[in-house]
Amino acid sequence: MERELGFIGGGMMADAIINSLINQGYPKEKIMVFDPDPQRQQELSGLGIQVLASNAEVAQKAAGVVCAVKPQVLPEVFRNLPYPVQTPFLSIVAGYSIARLAALLPEGTRILRAMPNTPGLIQAGITALSSSESASEEDLVWGQEILGALGKVVIVPERLMDAVTALSGSGPGYVYKFIEALIDAGVLLGLSRGLARELTLQTVIGSARMVAESGEHPGVLRDMVTSPGGTTMAGLAEMEYGGFTGLIYKALLAAAKKAEEIGQSS
Repeated sequence: MERELGFIGGGMMADAIINSLINQGYPKEKIMVFDPDPQRQQELSGLGIQVLASNAEVAQKAAGVVCAVKPQVLPEVFRNLPYPVQTPFLSIVAGYSIARLAALLPEGTRILRAMPNTPGLIQAGITALSSSESASEEDLVWGQEILGALGKVVIVPERLMDAVTALSGSGPGYVYKFIEALIDAGVLLGLSRGLARELTLQTVIGSARMVAESGEHPGVLRDMVTSPGGTTMAGLAEMEYGGFTGLIYKALLAAAKKAEEIGQSS
C-alpha cells in the first residue's frame, strides 16, 4: 500500500515526480507538499494533493519525505525542524552529501541521496541513488519506486555522485549544445532551420537507440557509417583536429570539480 508521501519544496522536479506518480495511480490524497510561494501553492492545489502550511507539518504527517529545495536554503529549511527519525528522507538537493544532510537531521535518520536529470520532466531521465548506513533495504526500494516516476534509477556509491552530476546531471546541457550546433551547421549548408532541426533530432534519437538496443560499443556503430576516405571520416577527422574528445573529457572534469566545490560551499 502506498505510504503518505510528503514533499518539502514544490518546484520543477518535485512537480514532475508528483505528476508522474499521479499518472501511475498513486493516490492524490496521500501526497502532501509545502512550498512558500503562494502561486506554486495554488498550482499544486490544482493537482488535487494536500498543500500544507509548513515544512514541519509535512515532516510530521508524511511516512516518507522528498526534499526538493535549492541548496542555499536547506539550512534554513531545517532549522528547528522536528523531523521524526523513523521517517525516511530522500534528498534531490544538488551538492549536499549524506554527511551534511545528517548534520541537519536527527541522529539515525534514514537518508537517501539522489541525482536526477532534467529529462525526468518527460519521464525519460535517469537518477542515481545512494543511501546512508542507517537506511534499510526497504528504504532503498521505496526511493527507487518514487524516483522511477522520472525514468530509470541506478544505485551508486555516494563517492561517485560528483562524477554522476558531471555526466548525467549536466549531460543534457552538453547534448543540447551538440544538437544546437548540428542544426546551425545544417542551416549554414543551406537547409531550412525546420528541416535541419528535424534531420538532427531524428539522427540523435535514432543513434542513441542503436547504441541502447544493439548492445554494440559506440565505436563499432561509428565504424559502420565511416567508409574509408568518405564523408563521415572527413568530418570525424576535423572533429579530432579540433580536440573534440579531449574537450568532452575536460568538460566533465570541470563539471565534477564544480560539483565538489558546490558541495563544500553550499
